[in-house]
Amino acid sequence: MPEDMLAIELEQEVGKIVLVKLKGAKMIRGKLLEFDPHMNISLQDAVELSEDATTNSLGTILVRGDNIIMISPPK
Repeated sequence: MPEDMLAIELEQEVGKIVLVKLKGAKMIRGKLLEFDPHMNISLQDAVELSEDATTNSLGTILVRGDNIIMISPPK
């Protein structure tokens, strides 16, 4: 998918809850506030999700785009 198409798709998710899969098998859920051309994203009310169903509240965070594997709406 071309970068501009990706930006158009991601723009539709601003203000909504997204699930972000990161390198190192980490998962974070939060409200997408904004993103830039490098896919750096800021999330509000972010929560780290672990495989054993525990959560860790992170608050408002910035995630570097080079650590992101996938961004999707949560299930």
